[in-house]
Amino acid sequence: MKKNELCTLTVTDINNRGFGVARAEDGRVVFVAGAVTGERVVGKYIKVAKDYAVARVEKTIEKSPYRTEPDCKAFPACGGCVYRHISYEYERTLKENYVRNAFKKAGVPITVAPCAYGEEAGYRNKIECPLTDGYDAGFYAAKTHRVIASGSCKLENPALHPILDTVTDFLERYDIPIYHEEDGKGLVRHIYLRIGEHSGEVSLVLVLNGKTLPYADELVKTVTEKHENVRSILLSHNEENTNVILGKSATLLFGEDAIVDTLCSLSFSLSHRSFYQVNGKMAEKLYQKALSLAELRETDTLADLFCGVGTIGLYMLKESGARKLIGIEIVPEAIENAKANAKRNGIENATFLCGDANREELAAADVIVVDPPRKGCEESLLQRIASLAPRRFVYISCNPDTLARDVAVMAKYGYTTDTVYPFDLFPRTGHVESVVCLTRRLDN
Repeated sequence: MKKNELCTLTVTDINNRGFGVARAEDGRVVFVAGAVTGERVVGKYIKVAKDYAVARVEKTIEKSPYRTEPDCKAFPACGGCVYRHISYEYERTLKENYVRNAFKKAGVPITVAPCAYGEEAGYRNKIECPLTDGYDAGFYAAKTHRVIASGSCKLENPALHPILDTVTDFLERYDIPIYHEEDGKGLVRHIYLRIGEHSGEVSLVLVLNGKTLPYADELVKTVTEKHENVRSILLSHNEENTNVILGKSATLLFGEDAIVDTLCSLSFSLSHRSFYQVNGKMAEKLYQKALSLAELRETDTLADLFCGVGTIGLYMLKESGARKLIGIEIVPEAIENAKANAKRNGIENATFLCGDANREELAAADVIVVDPPRKGCEESLLQRIASLAPRRFVYISCNPDTLARDVAVMAKYGYTTDTVYPFDLFPRTGHVESVVCLTRRLDN
């Protein structure tokens, strides 16, 4: 096997990056860009490593029944979608298998429920996009600093696209320089838009490699006259050499640094830095499942770790009638948002604390729910949770691999589960959310 060598491959699977998976004659795994399960292809090796190789398709000998014609001209170059060339039904099967294989690798026997799903287009309530030199919105191509124009991306709420067009037209009209990651020059790094799916309110943020925006007053006038639903316009200042989008400080140009939306019958105020699920309709389904798994009682204290602005905990508290909620989050702004959201919804039996999730107040919990970042939970936190012996431990995860790893850790401490429930909050991408409920074994 050598680079640029041709080969004939039978594709047996697709991974969560959208690569077909095949085996070379010597047994090495070959990742085949653009190939689909069931296809036989002539490929060319473009990378050869000790344990695997990467190939691109030169010719398709047999076509897969799962293949569909991509309906986006930016695919696959932009990298936003990885599954736009296959049927959505098969995509959900792949995501179920992704979750199943993660638990198998972790050595955890489990039943995988059918993947819950909703709309496959227009579901994203947030846009964060860099710009081309031609002032087209897009995404960075995988592993590059090159911006691929995406047009009106099919994943995004279409109500945001006219506002995005107004902003890009404004930047082009005044010849405001676009930021380039390669050399760190230019001013406008990203355009950020978020819409309340129920309220229709929109927040607009321009992320700048600088302190000021030329013609800022004209921008406010142009946007607000054309789009009455824009309630917040800010400049986020990010002059660091980083792939983090938002800066640490911001200047308010118009309105307030917040929009309002409804999730699971509760009203939430969202600052531009607040974490909020980008697919609200599917987030509601996920939280409803988490609530049913928690089986909260009126006498229970619920602890919500990594609580963000309080969405999960406040919903579970109000719907269950539980005695008390303790929310813990390390981001100070999120805690202030969570406190305001409790007050906004007339909830008085919720306490929100800023700090590490492993706080002493955790000891009061009868039921614990976590929704950590992709890296999952530290084992020290899992060990502490097990030592406190909550009746039920509900774990929401955006990463099947770290979820399976952490479920295996909890098994060492006497907590087990029999079913994992996948939820497709990110159709056409390689991501899948899951939720499990862990309970203490009777012999512990």
